[in-house]
Amino acid sequence: LAMVALISGFGSSFQYGYNVSVINSPAPYMQDFYNQTYFNRNGVPMDSSFLTFLWSLTVSMYPLGGFFGSLMVWPLVNNCGRKGTLLINNIFSIVAALLMGTSEIAKTFEVIIFSRVIMGIYAGLASNVVPMFLGEISPKNLRGATGVVPQFFITVGILIAQILGLNSILGNAKGWPVLLGLTGIPSLIQLLILPFFPESPRYLLIQKGNEEQARKALKKLRGWDDVDDEIAEMRQEDRSEKEEGQFSVLSLFTFRGLRWQLISIIVMMMGQQLSGINAVFYYADRIFEFAGVDSNNVQYVTVSIGAVNVVMTLLAVFIVESLGRRILLLAGFGLCCVSCAVLTLALNLQSTVSWMSYLSIVCVILYIIGHAIGASPIPFVMITEMFLQSSRPAAFMVGGSVHWLCNFTVGLVFLYLEAGLGSYCFLLFCGVCLATMIYIFFVVPETKNKTFMEINRIMAKRNKVEIQ
Repeated sequence: LAMVALISGFGSSFQYGYNVSVINSPAPYMQDFYNQTYFNRNGVPMDSSFLTFLWSLTVSMYPLGGFFGSLMVWPLVNNCGRKGTLLINNIFSIVAALLMGTSEIAKTFEVIIFSRVIMGIYAGLASNVVPMFLGEISPKNLRGATGVVPQFFITVGILIAQILGLNSILGNAKGWPVLLGLTGIPSLIQLLILPFFPESPRYLLIQKGNEEQARKALKKLRGWDDVDDEIAEMRQEDRSEKEEGQFSVLSLFTFRGLRWQLISIIVMMMGQQLSGINAVFYYADRIFEFAGVDSNNVQYVTVSIGAVNVVMTLLAVFIVESLGRRILLLAGFGLCCVSCAVLTLALNLQSTVSWMSYLSIVCVILYIIGHAIGASPIPFVMITEMFLQSSRPAAFMVGGSVHWLCNFTVGLVFLYLEAGLGSYCFLLFCGVCLATMIYIFFVVPETKNKTFMEINRIMAKRNKVEIQ
């Protein structure tokens, strides 16, 4: 179980994080390459507005690809299984890595933009399939901890990209193609090792009807031979769902028995992205410069923030089973809400009150801690837990699509928000965090240490339906 979690996390989730952050440091050198390539072809330098347009495309094609990847979750996991989908998905990553790594030699910047879409499709599939796979293979007392593992590897990916992107390592004119191409290595490792591990037992029994294979997989994952109780629980879930059949996205939206589950994952996914995590990372460099950090050292401070993110997400892996999901969600969004409110105040007063610039650094760190323990990892855990086998792929498809669309939207409109509102744009994020927190407090139940059927019964009462 630990090995599957590590291989799935490193081979898939790691790359989602790596590619979120990988183009930040080498951006000036990549833009020089865009300009030089254009000049070599046309004999005139590129217009600055066209360069800005091309660069915004390079950045925003990744979340747009993620949205397309999310749309592929439902058909792929139902037809190829969870493990099968992860193996197929590696092809996207390896192709994109080869294209990006050779783009400078081929003298084409269009290939980088196209590769960002392919990498986005990869990340869209990985960000949904890994939590689903790990949630299904874990026993109920470890489901939260293994469910946070993908988010832990996402933060490790961001940190490694920040470290390798330092000017002294690969974030320079010579090293950036290597930096972009390295993303294919974890995929190769996963492609070689994952086939030796079992498929999701729930998929094998409930969707494929193969009890013998499911038993074999469970024995391997648990390390003991007596798996009758878990097989019986799966059979109960299977019987409960027989009448409904496989859910498509459309039937998910029209089925009353899953109404509050669906609303909950949409609210949590919107809250996760619209709470401004990408904006805070984007703003961090300028906040540090304003606080007096030397511009040459800002990248090192950014790396240290990435390290805080990793440590706090690792903490979430260990405390999610003792404290529960609900407490972490409320504490995470609450901390983000307070941090955004105080950050708005600090940014507005830092030109008149000298110590306010240090308060703004504290706010950034507290915001990232809040996101790392609750807002980032737990919503994906909740999708696994609030839906049964037949509706889970469609639920991940909806949750993943909302996640990536909101990510894309924040990336697209944040510069305009900042231009129009200045530091007051953080009040919008504060409002989103507060609204999400209120919703979770009144609607989302605690799912710690409960079977999928027990959680389903809790939600059935809220949906006012009878469970057979």
